[in-house]
Amino acid sequence: MGTSSNFGNMFSMAGGTLFLPFLPMLPVQILLNNMLYDFSEIPIPLDNVDEEYLVRPRKWDMSFIRNFMMAVGPVSSIFDFLTFFVMLKVFRAGEALFHTGWFMESIATQTLVVFIIRTTRNPFKSRPNPWLAGISLAVVAIALAIPFTPFGRYLGFVPPPSLFFLVLAGITATYLTLVEYVKRLFFRRTALR
Repeated sequence: MGTSSNFGNMFSMAGGTLFLPFLPMLPVQILLNNMLYDFSEIPIPLDNVDEEYLVRPRKWDMSFIRNFMMAVGPVSSIFDFLTFFVMLKVFRAGEALFHTGWFMESIATQTLVVFIIRTTRNPFKSRPNPWLAGISLAVVAIALAIPFTPFGRYLGFVPPPSLFFLVLAGITATYLTLVEYVKRLFFRRTALR
């Protein structure tokens, strides 16, 4: 989960610097994003594991992890670049609004994608631990609220327009759907080890 998210975010950051007149996100905003994401993942050891995964002992397979990262990471970047386009062309975002929009999209997608890639099954049929679900959803809610607070303004965020939340919901839902599709293709072509 971490490798695919980090790969996608770093690719997006590098790509964004090629055409933006400012950094896609400020260093302190990236650190906050990472801290919130890491906090949302604390309950992972409590999570339920699919029964078929427990049939036999497993070993770390770095090539499998690399291949998964290379399959899912670019999907994240596609949606980051879509967010960049929407922020610049639809919302005519300046630096602060752009940072805010990408921060919100980034934390929403990388936190919620955990529910898709934590299982090889349909994510609606493989229930996560309630602590993982609750803390992940709380982290997304906190991240979406931060730009409306004095703390958010201190970090350089601004409240986005109301329409942004509809766009964010659409981008996030489409991203999660595409990751589920890519995940299924990946596991069809790669035998579970």
